Amino acid sequence: MRPRQAVALTLQSAATYLKGAGPALAMRLRALNIERVQDLLFHLPTRYEDRRNAVALNALKDGEEMLVRGRVSQADVRYAGRRSLRVLLDDDKGTLLLRFFHFNEQQKKSFEAGRWVMAYGTVRFGSQGWEIVHPQYRVAESAEALKSEDKLTPIYPLTTGITQAKLGTLVAQALDVATRDLAFNLALPGLTGPDTLAALRAIHRPASDADAALLLQMQHPAQKRLIHEELLAHQLCMRMLRNAVKSRPAQPLSAAAVAQKHLQDVLPFKFTGAQERVMGDIAKDIAAKRPMLRLIQGDVGSGKTVVAAVAMLAAARAGWQAALMAPTELLAEQHYINFTKWFGPLGFEVVFLAGKLKKSQKEKLLARVAAGEVPLLIGTHAVFQDTVRFQKLALVVVDEQHRFGVQQRLALRDKGPKMLTPHQLIMSATPIPRTLAQTLYADLDVSVIDELPPGRTPVVTVAMSNERRPDVLARIGEVCAQGRQAYWVCTLVEESEHLEAQAAEETAETLRKELPQLKVGLVHGRMKPDEKETAMRAFKLGETQLLVATTVIEVGVDVPNASIMIIENAERLGLSQLHQLRGRVGRGAVESQCVLMYQSPISNNARQRLAVMRATNDGFQIAQQDLELRGPGEILGRRQTGLIGLKVADPVRDAALIPALQQLADDWLTQYPREAKQLITRWVGDVEKYAQV
Repeated sequence: MRPRQAVALTLQSAATYLKGAGPALAMRLRALNIERVQDLLFHLPTRYEDRRNAVALNALKDGEEMLVRGRVSQADVRYAGRRSLRVLLDDDKGTLLLRFFHFNEQQKKSFEAGRWVMAYGTVRFGSQGWEIVHPQYRVAESAEALKSEDKLTPIYPLTTGITQAKLGTLVAQALDVATRDLAFNLALPGLTGPDTLAALRAIHRPASDADAALLLQMQHPAQKRLIHEELLAHQLCMRMLRNAVKSRPAQPLSAAAVAQKHLQDVLPFKFTGAQERVMGDIAKDIAAKRPMLRLIQGDVGSGKTVVAAVAMLAAARAGWQAALMAPTELLAEQHYINFTKWFGPLGFEVVFLAGKLKKSQKEKLLARVAAGEVPLLIGTHAVFQDTVRFQKLALVVVDEQHRFGVQQRLALRDKGPKMLTPHQLIMSATPIPRTLAQTLYADLDVSVIDELPPGRTPVVTVAMSNERRPDVLARIGEVCAQGRQAYWVCTLVEESEHLEAQAAEETAETLRKELPQLKVGLVHGRMKPDEKETAMRAFKLGETQLLVATTVIEVGVDVPNASIMIIENAERLGLSQLHQLRGRVGRGAVESQCVLMYQSPISNNARQRLAVMRATNDGFQIAQQDLELRGPGEILGRRQTGLIGLKVADPVRDAALIPALQQLADDWLTQYPREAKQLITRWVGDVEKYAQV
């Protein structure tokens, strides 16, 4: 084989050309979204470990990561329950046990009595005293040979086959390449503090001075500079995506006020003030020649769907088509039933694109949609597959925004006729605090329905220890004997659909024995879609009285007759998820209950969450508390945390920075388009890639 030719490295060079890399390692780096040399600069440490000072073995603290140094007094393999290597250290002041469940013969031999070990890991106080399980360690013949680090140790996100040390050497090379890149070192207008390269050096190679404390607290000037850059890149991306949609023409729909009056005339209830205000926002948007991009946020039961119905009716009255998509077929069918009831008296046909349609029926329906004969179409997200074509689509309504990403919003541009882009109305029942919405939905205008319709009875929420299970079972029996229905939600701490399904199946079997007079249904994530639909439909029709479910019912079907929900191990769930689950009850006229069952003892944080649930039914207040207690990643899940881009910025902690950076993003797009493109390339890659997260 001929040796690889020397390549003059730039920040845009493939990472494979770095010393010590190569094709195999480059493939592994791609799993970390590292393809170019520049990507390594922005693969930032998620935390730092302080290995500068070893702690004496009589000064250990439970639950803290610590660096220790001690002499091996004993090492042996034990077989009690599980094979393990146990290494006992002492330093004349105290003792510490190192335990290894995965080890080889060479490791075992290295721990000879009398040799010295420096180890780093999380210290725990167990049944046999202080211990660290699977620490990182070094072994030497003397204590003097085991020197501690002189600076903080950055810890990077890794993937299989890449170590911290290897990644550190690659990052060091990338920093050297950046030093020689003139374009990379140009000043960025409107941003203060250390320049980008100086900030990156401080973060990747922490100096051995007082800055360590600032880095550990995320208060270092270098971190602040990169936080500004990252949030600005995000705002630029979202604005460019928004402009890409807004630059195209849309069909003006001016009949919203008339549609609102006509719909109100056939409804058995009056619109709330909040609904009318949001309808006004929508009417103004859809009357324009540019596409509406609006998000409606509203708590469970606030009446978002009927607001969307007014906009859809405006499109139909003007001779255009409107479509609504929901995340599940059952939810789509629920919308279809409501819309048929509302629009039938007004003379407008509503069609449901169901997955269970026969091929011939589906083809016939799609032909009618393509011919423009269907004014109002309801379905799942499959409505926007290439096979579904519209003749005169003017409005798209998307239910449950958190299941529908930026890329899908962009794809809707191409569904309209003659280069016209449909207006887009997105609905979300997951309340998101303003601080987070400013970042997550920067490409959308946001309206909030902050008022519940009159007559809705708030759900009474109580917390009970598992020890009171017999009381809970008795209450379910009473409720179902009165002709009502109940949910029993199983949760597990492990993120495993298999284990959750198993737990739900076992719980259902147990409840069938404990409540033999009731018909018990079951739904969980491992079931096939049609099995889930069947189970949910049986519950909706009252064929089952008690439905055992995992959190798959978080976004579910409307069963007004269900008036009590039991949530097992409620202490393990976040507030927003608990609130979404609770929203499945309280939909009828009868007062409903939600019982939060917990396993004692519980942490102070969990106790706070349960107290918030008991104190309020306000989803926005709950979301704000959840944000403060757990952070955005836990609320939104991995997919949308990735959308935010949490390398160094935090939309909660850094919320105060957003308004000024939104203004700066607008300035950059008009005055510094080249710098805007460079910043997006640094932090995101490109706008289209960003949209696909």
